[in-house]
Amino acid sequence: MIAPPLAFSADVAAARAAGAPIVALESTIITHGMPFPANVETARAVEAEVRAAGAVPATIAVTAGRIRVGLDAGELDALASATDVRKLSRADLAVALSEGWTGATTVAATMICARLAGIEVFATGGIGGVHRGAETSFDVSADLSELAQTPVTVVASGAKAILDLAKTLEVLETMGVPVIAFGQDALPAFWSRESGLDAPLRLDDAGAIARAHRMRARLGLPGGQLVANPIPRDAEIPAAEIAPHITAALAMAEREGIAAKAVTPFLLSEIGRGTEGRALAANIALVRNNARLAARIAVELARG
Repeated sequence: MIAPPLAFSADVAAARAAGAPIVALESTIITHGMPFPANVETARAVEAEVRAAGAVPATIAVTAGRIRVGLDAGELDALASATDVRKLSRADLAVALSEGWTGATTVAATMICARLAGIEVFATGGIGGVHRGAETSFDVSADLSELAQTPVTVVASGAKAILDLAKTLEVLETMGVPVIAFGQDALPAFWSRESGLDAPLRLDDAGAIARAHRMRARLGLPGGQLVANPIPRDAEIPAAEIAPHITAALAMAEREGIAAKAVTPFLLSEIGRGTEGRALAANIALVRNNARLAARIAVELARG
């Protein structure tokens, strides 16, 4: 077989050679999730959190027909300020590579690339899921099916709160994806520590999550794990407080005919404006928190 078109940064290549812990990081949070310059500042801060916790960060993106596994400072800056970056998932990753497009990887695409690179842990903000009104639109994120088939442990603050969380949880259960709340029984909801739903599973330390990851491999089970890590208390926006802003943003998206891959960036931007920046600050806090936990899990996995 021809090897996949992977290009490793010097730091990631050295970590792979040494068997050191590595954490994959997505790039759509840079290109589609936050405005400039908060996007590149957050990317650097998240990478610093991973390093401080004892692992090597590997931010993943697609450029010039290669999957870049790890970006240096200049490459991060260039990606953050670029204007024509595709948002890549499973369906268009191969075409982007074959055509030489510049692309940012979603949760699904980052999982695929992490697996190809031999990286077992991935930190993000929130996964995609079942959109509200999916019973008529059929709008369901590819992130869910990717979790069911690609063996990467994903640390996120649950699914994004703009989604139908109950239906998202049902689909994950149907697909056999372990949904593990970290340190609490409630399923977190991105900006909020509680969604009103109970998580199917709870684990309280990184070592337990790493052991579950290894056991899935021993059992030959496909797919990964979703670790639902609640936002820090001092950064939380309670569900009852954020709900009206979500409703208003959803109504605006419907009026303006926003659909498909444009929906989530539009909603996050509108909610950020509606909360006068609090939602963005919370988003930054939760992804940094997720990076810390992911690094601890990666360290445990590297111990064998």
